Amino acid sequence: MRNRLRRAADAALALLVRGLFALLRALGPDRSAAFGAALARGIGPWLPVHRTALDNIRQAFPELPPAGHARIAREAWDNLGRTAAEYPHLDRLWDFDLEAARPGRIRIAPEVAARFLQLREDGKPALIFAAHLANWELPAIAAARHGLPAAVLYRRPNNPFVARDIVALRSGSMGRLIPAGIEAPLRMMEALDEGLHVGMLIDQRFGRGPRVPFFGRPAAANPLVAHLARRFDCPVHGARAIREPDGGFRLELTEAILLPRDARGRVDVEAATALLNRIVEGWVREHPGQWLWMHRRWR
Repeated sequence: MRNRLRRAADAALALLVRGLFALLRALGPDRSAAFGAALARGIGPWLPVHRTALDNIRQAFPELPPAGHARIAREAWDNLGRTAAEYPHLDRLWDFDLEAARPGRIRIAPEVAARFLQLREDGKPALIFAAHLANWELPAIAAARHGLPAAVLYRRPNNPFVARDIVALRSGSMGRLIPAGIEAPLRMMEALDEGLHVGMLIDQRFGRGPRVPFFGRPAAANPLVAHLARRFDCPVHGARAIREPDGGFRLELTEAILLPRDARGRVDVEAATALLNRIVEGWVREHPGQWLWMHRRWR
């Protein structure tokens, strides 16, 4: 009986989410993003996780006054609301055209576009790491729209009905989707064996990982990218989206990262994981209001 009730509750919630997504879809990308931002700014500060966000921000930026901490938290809620409201528009957000006379919603510098194309044409597998910045789904969409053979690790929502809808939204705009879980490393290795470009977010707490410095404090980090780089000896790139004041996005892709190696010439997993987290920290410092501070990164 308990399982039936839970399943019924999950189905009812999924219907509510589906209706909300239909409403946001009708509003269009810009109005739905503004609606999501206003809703998150209004509700977010009243939630318990707001205290987590403020504590994280205070410890990351001790030099700022309380008003500065509150401003970053407010911007983070704004960004989270926009990102959530943009989910029904994943297939509409992408309008990049390198030959266009005027930039659209998506902006990519010519040298960055050239790196995407080089990855597509070199016939080699690669690893791409990203973080919960701006709309973090966009790097995976960029890969698909550039014809880059790719696989993306994602966390499946606990609600199976919502998970099915989210996967349907993502699958139309991204490459192969690999659900996080015990089989994920194997699926990622299979993708690399096939020559795909495998992407994942690396800025969440991973309790079984090495503790590396992140904003001056030790944080348990996910070493999977470093482990895979060590096993396949393939290039590692960082990708991020930056939300711009006019509602557009600037996408960036780094050159291949030179990872530290041990005395035998193999990738040093802990040192490489620390390096990738330093890069993410640099990204967050550039645009602190666009990161997901509500996550308990330093538990």
